[in-house]
Amino acid sequence: MESEGDEDTHQPPKWSRPTKQAQFSSTSEKDSFLTIPVLPEELITEILLRLPVEPLLKFRSVSKSWLISSPEFVKSHLSVSANNKDYTHHRVMRSFRGTLDLKDYTLSSLFSESVTEVFDLNYRNEWPHSVMILGSVNGLICLVGERYDLFLWNPSNRKYKKLPDPTSTMWFEQGRIYGFGYDEFHDDYKLVDGFCSDDKSGLGGLKIYSLNSDSWGSVDDRQSQDEIRRGGKFVKGKLHWPTATVDHLIINYKDWNIISFDLANEKWGEVEHPCYREGDIALILGVLGSDLSVFCDYSSSHVDVWVMKEYGVKESWTKMFTINYPDHLVGYGHALSWPSFISNKGEILVVFISASVICNPKDASLRYSKAINFYDYPKVALYVESLVCPFSRYGVTDATKDKRLKKLRSRKPSNK
Repeated sequence: MESEGDEDTHQPPKWSRPTKQAQFSSTSEKDSFLTIPVLPEELITEILLRLPVEPLLKFRSVSKSWLISSPEFVKSHLSVSANNKDYTHHRVMRSFRGTLDLKDYTLSSLFSESVTEVFDLNYRNEWPHSVMILGSVNGLICLVGERYDLFLWNPSNRKYKKLPDPTSTMWFEQGRIYGFGYDEFHDDYKLVDGFCSDDKSGLGGLKIYSLNSDSWGSVDDRQSQDEIRRGGKFVKGKLHWPTATVDHLIINYKDWNIISFDLANEKWGEVEHPCYREGDIALILGVLGSDLSVFCDYSSSHVDVWVMKEYGVKESWTKMFTINYPDHLVGYGHALSWPSFISNKGEILVVFISASVICNPKDASLRYSKAINFYDYPKVALYVESLVCPFSRYGVTDATKDKRLKKLRSRKPSNK
C-alpha cells in the first residue's frame, strides 16, 4: 500500500506511435504486408474509461499519451464508474469497532442470485489497530483508528494519507459528530469534526479539515438545544444530521429536525422533515440515488422510507414504500443498521444488524443475500472504484507532482 511521500516506481511512460504497416516473413517470393490499424486516441480514451482501476494502474507505463493520472481522466473515469448501471465498479466495505477486520465485497453480487464472496482487506501493516469507517465519497474512505488517528484511503489504488491531528481526541465519545464530503465548488475534500456540549449550549470545538490546504480550520458553532446524531450524510454538497430534543437523557423524536452544513460556504442550514406517523420510532438519515432520505424504523415492525424529491422543498417528501421486518428480527427492537442503495430496477438494499436484505417494493418481497466469510459488521460504506488520490485533489501520484502541476496551471502564456 502506498502512502504519501512514496515515490512512484514507474518512470514517465514513453510511447512511440505505432506504424500503419508491419512487415512479416513469407514463404512466397513476395513479402506480404499486414495493415495494423491505429486507433484514434479518443477511442482509446473511451476504452480506458470503462476499465476497472486495477488494470489501469498497470497501463500507466504503456503510453505517455494515456494520461491515466491526469485530473481530467480521473474525473471522467469516476463519472463513468459511478453511473455504471450494472454496478460493476461499486463495492461495499464494512467494519466493526474494536476489531482489526475490514470486509469488502461487490455491490452487484448482492443484487444477483449468486453467493457473495466477502474479502478481508489487508491494511494491518499500515494501521496495526482497529479502525472505524466515518464516511466515503468518490472512492475515498475516511477512517478513524482507536488511537484517534485519521486517514483518507482509496482501497482501489491502495493509496492512503494520515491526516494532521485535530486538537481533540474524543472520537468515540457519545457526543461526537463528524461528516466527510466533497466540496465541488473548490474541488476539495473536507472532514467536519465536533461535539455536542453536555450543557446543551450547542455544538462545540467544531473543526473542518481541507485536503487542499492539508490543515484544520475553525467553524462557527451552531447554537442548539438538540441532540445531534454522530454521522453526517452527504447530499447535494452538504452534510446532514438529524436532531432531536433531549429530556433527562431520553431522545424525543416527536420534536426533531434536520440540520445541514454547506461544505462550500461553511454555513449552517435546516431541512424540514417529512410528516411521518408517530410511534416507537428511530429515525435514520440516508441517501437513495442522489436524494436525501429518511428511514423511520418502527421497533420490531416495519420501516417507512421517505425520499425528498426536490431538495429543500418540504412538500416534495414522498413516502416511497414500507419494508416489513424479517421474521427472525421481529422482537429485536430497532434493528435497522444502514439504509443504503436503490437499484435502477427499484430494488433497495437494506442492512439490518444481522442481515443484508434486498427489498422489492412492487410486491413487498424480501430476498436475503448469501455471503461467505462474513458476520455482523454494523459500520458500512458504499464506495465506487476510482483513481482519486487521497493526498492530491488532482489525482496525481504524489504531493510533489501535485505542486508542480499547480505551478504549470498557474503559468500565464508567453507573449513571445
